[in-house]
Amino acid sequence: MESRSGQLFGLGFVTIPFIVSVASHIDWVFDYLTGIRGKIAIAVYLAVANGFLLLMYRGPIYQVAVRACFLGFTFGCGLMISFGQTTWTHFGWYMCSLSFFHYSEYLVTAIINPRSLSLDSFLLNHSVEYTVAAVSSWVEFIVEKLLFPELKQLSWLSVVGLLLVMFGDGLRKSAMLTAGSNFNHIVQNEKAHSHVLVTSGVYSCCRHPSYVGWFCWSVGTQIMLCNPVCVLGYTLASWRFFRDRIEEEEISLIHFFGEDYLEYKRKVCSGIPFIPGIRMGS
Repeated sequence: MESRSGQLFGLGFVTIPFIVSVASHIDWVFDYLTGIRGKIAIAVYLAVANGFLLLMYRGPIYQVAVRACFLGFTFGCGLMISFGQTTWTHFGWYMCSLSFFHYSEYLVTAIINPRSLSLDSFLLNHSVEYTVAAVSSWVEFIVEKLLFPELKQLSWLSVVGLLLVMFGDGLRKSAMLTAGSNFNHIVQNEKAHSHVLVTSGVYSCCRHPSYVGWFCWSVGTQIMLCNPVCVLGYTLASWRFFRDRIEEEEISLIHFFGEDYLEYKRKVCSGIPFIPGIRMGS
């Protein structure tokens, strides 16, 4: 409930581009929203939204609501940029994709496994490396846009990236919903009573669809931004991260399910190229 309230407060920001598109022919409306007064109004809106959240919620619940509000605001900014007359359109797509990914991680976890739900379920503080990678992509986009603006206008390539992002996020959320309470953001070392081996749905196509989806989403964001350096960097870094993560997770899965998992492993690939998973002789 608190995440949805926060998201709605943040998404209230999307009324601004709607007003611009409908009433931009009215001079005072356009001047107000694009001038200093409009910027002040946006800042006041955020302050008021935060104030309402602070009045409505306390402690950890407030922390959830304010994060949801921030992600909703980011999504709204992304929409505003995406539909505006600007050369930053593809960065607007990126902002929408990034904010939706993190909000939906929390939302789907709340649906399938509420007992494991925490602030970390947003994955906003996933790791220092994740934060550095995100900031690096922003820096590359801005620098290359200033030095090589034509590189950032390859719309067909950005569309390919957007499709890969949508596919990856959709696959990951499908995997989470299929796994249900078996899914957890943290690799489990002890088997719960309700823990079962899931091999149906998207898990019949690959053993680790949530990682495949995240891998595609990650690389897709950089293709969408036309960031050649980060496309290579994200591909290599993500591949290495998921290689180690899959091997770590499969040690637990073999311990939990024994021969059943080994048989499943022999029949179904991991989903990410050149990652076979844990080798029994290693």
